[in-house]
Amino acid sequence: MSNILKKIYWNFYKRNIFGISGPLRVLPDFIIIGSMKCGTPSRYYDICEHPCVSAAAYDEIGFFDSNFHLGLNWYRSMFPRKKQIEDIRRKEGAAITGEDTPFYFWNPIAAKRIQKILPNIKLIIILRNPIDRAYSEYQDLVSRESNSPSFETFIENEINTRKKGIIITEENFEIFNQNDSYLLKGIYIDQLKIWAGLFPKEQIFTLSTESLNSDPTASMESVFQYLNLPDYKIKKPQHQKQKKYTPMDSQTRKLLIEFFKPHNERLFKFIGKEFDWEN
Repeated sequence: MSNILKKIYWNFYKRNIFGISGPLRVLPDFIIIGSMKCGTPSRYYDICEHPCVSAAAYDEIGFFDSNFHLGLNWYRSMFPRKKQIEDIRRKEGAAITGEDTPFYFWNPIAAKRIQKILPNIKLIIILRNPIDRAYSEYQDLVSRESNSPSFETFIENEINTRKKGIIITEENFEIFNQNDSYLLKGIYIDQLKIWAGLFPKEQIFTLSTESLNSDPTASMESVFQYLNLPDYKIKKPQHQKQKKYTPMDSQTRKLLIEFFKPHNERLFKFIGKEFDWEN
């Protein structure tokens, strides 16, 4: 069953029929909260390959933003029954479940909701070179709207208003859902600070898309350690779907390297490590 059909089934049928089983089910132990176009679904399924991890009904549940009105029992219905978790724990020595919704990352309302309902949740943030992330998102737009302005046009219009980043509030975060926010989504430090203000650093784990792609085994080992799971070597790492499209103009790339440089430096200083991005 495709992910779209799964969502239709769980949002309409299971909401009304199986939602009553919510109290018998567990809430997640971890959430991959971002970021968009960074390969979060692939990494989620890698985590779920571990024998101690039980998957949610589907990826990108979106409860804490667009589906919050459906209620906590509906959200619980996305996860395993308590008995299932207990059975796994008896067999494997540990058992957890979780979900991934990359749109949470820039949503301060979702962050507050998660902190209130799941104060001990373990958060995972996957970050991609913001230049590649922006271009990938733009190409998605082109695939849907062939008459879209050029990437350079979008960048030129946005770059003049994003040089200093933006203070993200509950009133303005919707700008992240607009087509002119390619650069804004890549100023990761401003989004990360929302979560760092609500959760202790021990509950936030950041890693890069590039490290996951270049050495998935070592990267996933670090994720499993963070989740307090027994050692496990991924047998079939999920690969992020790489669509073929026209390479970015070299001058545009140079411009974006300079644009993101100070923001990336702030990010690296804040998390205490650097990623293999152009700087």
